[in-house]
Amino acid sequence: MNSIKVFCPASVANVSCGFDVLGFCLDGIGDEMKITKTANKGLIISKITGAELPLDPNKNVATIAASAILKNFNLDYGFDFEIKKNIKPGSGIGSSAASAVGAVYGINKLIGEPFEKKELIKFALEGEKYASKAEHADNIAPALLGGFSLVRCNKTFDIIKLPYPEKLYTTILHPEIELKTSHARSILKKAIPLNDVVRQSGNLAALISALYTKNYDLISKSLKDYIIEPYRSKLIPEFDLLKKTALNSGALGSGISGSGPSIFALSKGKEIAENVGQEMKKIVSKLPIKHNVYVSKINQKGVKII
Repeated sequence: MNSIKVFCPASVANVSCGFDVLGFCLDGIGDEMKITKTANKGLIISKITGAELPLDPNKNVATIAASAILKNFNLDYGFDFEIKKNIKPGSGIGSSAASAVGAVYGINKLIGEPFEKKELIKFALEGEKYASKAEHADNIAPALLGGFSLVRCNKTFDIIKLPYPEKLYTTILHPEIELKTSHARSILKKAIPLNDVVRQSGNLAALISALYTKNYDLISKSLKDYIIEPYRSKLIPEFDLLKKTALNSGALGSGISGSGPSIFALSKGKEIAENVGQEMKKIVSKLPIKHNVYVSKINQKGVKII
């Protein structure tokens, strides 16, 4: 195989109560990446469409992740990258993770698959770390593995793929303003009241249980964030109203997708998820901000060959 084209899916991280440890993969929303072997050693990026991102392989998330995997081999050829960005950087739905995941997945395929899919997480994390200035796999893991992922430990890449109810759908509202993950992390408090940690831990544990038992009512009760949302929500126009609208429209729960500005809502069934999107759209349409609304089932497979 001399060339490969892959679909690199978007993802939702944190899922309200699982800061840096929980995420799920979106379906139909994602980047495309073509990787081709070249006669000369090294990595080049010949084309990027959809976003203004560095062509310098030392400053692009995709090639930084690719370099991490290639350090293990002495190849007599190189790779050319063509990237089509459909996920806007700073959107809160895993743009940098999609780039990193697509790169390591495609490279692994082209060199004969020496690594299992799960083993690619540590290489993709190098790209994510460059983008967000922090090491967290809550976007990387679901984008690679599909479904819901629980990151027990970022340092040891201990990832647990979780089951989930088949009727679970998500609505994504993306107001087209950019929030850099590094900035969104910088406004968070370093000290957290013990009572908030206890409540957050209870919600995370209950949400994991609800995913296993397919308990929609418990999912709804658990999608609450006492630690991160109170601070990051201030960066998102009309967040409180949009969240209230989602819940009033039948969503099980709603919150900030990753570091924002995208807002996610989880619903039981596609019909409710579409209604949630329509009602949220009515709110944001009154603002002088471009926006997109997506409705997606949970993507079980993750990154894939096109």
